[in-house]
Amino acid sequence: MKKRTLTVLMLMAGSVLTACGNEEITEPAETTTAPDLSKVTNEYRDYAIGEISLFVTETEKFAEAVKVGDIELAKELYAPARAHYERAEPIAEAFGDLDPKIDAREGDIPAAEWGGYHRIEKGLWIDGTTEGYEEYAQQLIDDTKLLRAKVETVDVTPDMLVTGAVDLLNEVSTSKVKGEEDRYSHTDLYDFAANVEGAEKIFRLLQGDLEKKDEALAAEISVRFADVYTLLNKHKKGDGYTLYNNLSETDVKELSQSIDALAEPLSQLGIVTEAL
Repeated sequence: MKKRTLTVLMLMAGSVLTACGNEEITEPAETTTAPDLSKVTNEYRDYAIGEISLFVTETEKFAEAVKVGDIELAKELYAPARAHYERAEPIAEAFGDLDPKIDAREGDIPAAEWGGYHRIEKGLWIDGTTEGYEEYAQQLIDDTKLLRAKVETVDVTPDMLVTGAVDLLNEVSTSKVKGEEDRYSHTDLYDFAANVEGAEKIFRLLQGDLEKKDEALAAEISVRFADVYTLLNKHKKGDGYTLYNNLSETDVKELSQSIDALAEPLSQLGIVTEAL
């Protein structure tokens, strides 16, 4: 009886081994995870909020100069104040109702709704007066303060950073480099530089993660930023920049080409968010 039982058990064991030998053994699939960029997004959020805070402070100074009729002071404060907004545009433009009120150019919105910086810009440089612009100035103060309150609610994501960096350069190539942004004051280079600085801030925050995936691309972007700054520095005037209408066609072409050369590799920045 025992001998028969042993024989059966041996036969069963042999069947199991044979079955296992016929099965295809597969390796578990590799799992991929997206990089943790929370530290980067938090740092950018702090940076953008800081720029918007400075924008509020400098806008109040600008608007008060308009309200008291100090044209020369208002002109002096105009471009430096706007630079803070231009650096933080990826977040500032997230509020579609406020951006046109603050930054719309003539023709962008119905004439009856047009206010903000460019409306006052036209008064200062074309009309040569602040009279009648006091209400626009006060509304600008109110809108920038509301913007500052709202930026606290923005959820900054890695995709927002990547898109924001590219969009900032698009802003330059579609309006700043053509002299369309500040068409009355011709202070476009201030905005040009601020957009580039905002894009570079995003790149620098992501640079370490990008180098892990494509060191050559990160190096190329760094070089292209340096090239743009070299050209911008040629047009520095004190703490600011020369008027855009003082640039020659060659100057404008060089700036345009440098932005295009930077935009191409920067457009590949999105690989930093891809799973490892």
